[in-house]
Amino acid sequence: MTADSSPDVRLDRALACLRGLSVGDALGSQYFVPVNYPLLKRREVPSGPWQWTDDTEMAGSVVAVLAAHHRIDQDALARSFAEHHDFDRGYGPAVNRLLRLVREGGDWRKLAAALFKGQGSWGNGAAMRIAPLGAWYADDPEQATHQAEISAYTTHQHREAVVGAMAVAAAAAFAAAPDGPPGAETLLDGVIDLVPKSAVGAGLRRARDMLDYGDPGTVAAVLGCGRRTTAHDTVPFALWSAARSLGDYEQAFWTTAQVGGDVDTTCAIVGGVIASGKAGAPPAVWVERTEPLPDWVPTSA
Repeated sequence: MTADSSPDVRLDRALACLRGLSVGDALGSQYFVPVNYPLLKRREVPSGPWQWTDDTEMAGSVVAVLAAHHRIDQDALARSFAEHHDFDRGYGPAVNRLLRLVREGGDWRKLAAALFKGQGSWGNGAAMRIAPLGAWYADDPEQATHQAEISAYTTHQHREAVVGAMAVAAAAAFAAAPDGPPGAETLLDGVIDLVPKSAVGAGLRRARDMLDYGDPGTVAAVLGCGRRTTAHDTVPFALWSAARSLGDYEQAFWTTAQVGGDVDTTCAIVGGVIASGKAGAPPAVWVERTEPLPDWVPTSA
């Protein structure tokens, strides 16, 4: 086992990613508050503290399960989601109900499969939480997509939601590469090669073809920016934004936030992917204003 693949080093990468995810999530959520709209236009941040949402809470469970099992254990992940579920963190109604029933002894397999008349949820919830898993598997992006697929099924069983999680995990794995992240086109090509045919995949191909577009609003109009909270309306734009700003957390955040949409989730995805790289940490003052990570998230494997 090399140092790069030791559990402690993997956890260090996942925690750095989780911090970046939490900052994007918490700061992004501030711009749902009407009084902060003018600040967003001026690229200014509100005073803290900034509270994170369900994106960070669920990502914390992903990290906790990886630290304990060194892979995704679906039962352990579902239990962690249910045990740490805080109704006031902004969960969608379907997942709120699912996690409450799991906490009361329900079978997550049956509950997740039954959502939305048996088609499963195609929301962006499996993608919003998964970047730390990609950072964990920086040495093996293909395994990152496999483990992300396994993780998604605990709450989201629609193909698009699953592929969305796979794509974000792959992007974070590439961003966390030991030799540094690849270029934007190489990163998106790598992700596209690792995900199956899907609406998410089609969106990623459009995102790759739009890398030279200078107006994020135009790109968001084509790709979506999470207004429908679906994976295929969220992941392609988030990865377009991340790919164009690898190593520059602040630039990536503003590019993502200023187009609107599901800002806490798109910024959580982008923040996690960017922070997976060694040069992608969020500004220290932003970290200071962000609510600390949950005390149940482990710091050693």
